[in-house]
Amino acid sequence: MSAETIAVARDGHIATVTLNRPEKLNAMTKPMWQRLGKVMAALSADDALRCVVLRGAGGKAFSPGNDISEFETDRSNAAQAKAYGELLHVALGALKDCRHPTVALIEGICVGGGLEIAALCDIRICGQSSRFGVPIKRLGLVMAYPEIAGLIDLVGKSAALEILLEGEVFGSDKAKDMGLVNRVVPDAEVERDAYETAQRIADGAPLVARWHKAFARRLADPKPLSGKELDEGFACFDTEDFQIGYKSFLAKTKPDFVGR
Repeated sequence: MSAETIAVARDGHIATVTLNRPEKLNAMTKPMWQRLGKVMAALSADDALRCVVLRGAGGKAFSPGNDISEFETDRSNAAQAKAYGELLHVALGALKDCRHPTVALIEGICVGGGLEIAALCDIRICGQSSRFGVPIKRLGLVMAYPEIAGLIDLVGKSAALEILLEGEVFGSDKAKDMGLVNRVVPDAEVERDAYETAQRIADGAPLVARWHKAFARRLADPKPLSGKELDEGFACFDTEDFQIGYKSFLAKTKPDFVGR
């Protein structure tokens, strides 16, 4: 399978990662998960980057999840499934740990593993006709610990169990009510809205965006903050971007941040 099934494009400070298997509605395969993990780790390490947009190719689906045809060859027993799961969990971990803000551009179907990817993005924007769900109970499968954690972190235990136990595929209005998505827009406007969001993020101070992501992640841990961690909340005052930002504000000009 070609590495282009996970395609990467760059436009200035914004990168786009595309699940690029439109003939299968961008169903994920073992090589795709492996490639996604490597791509997200590389993008996270890129200091020049400010935002990553994740999307599916073709306009009909973000992703319906894993390709069912692989169950006979790669996930036919617990040992195979564990090896497959390790690759999948590395990919999801790389997405979760990405230093840069991530935006899920959701068109059409976003189900199963596709929903797991979208749930780990920082902002999710979908079209009115988008559909969501995790109907794996119909396959006799569970969502493993690292996967269910992302769903519970996003919508809470009660809503996550509703999604998993009922196994229904539902529309964008319910997804919005549950907190699965940030915004629902007309189908024809999803791409424009998502990239306008990405550009607003990229126009901000990149160090600040990375700090905010790190702080939010740390606050999910009930362990008390250390003095060193609390002091990090003031480190921004020693950056070039702070000097650029407040001086631009006083001069009523648009700041041109440098990421230092």
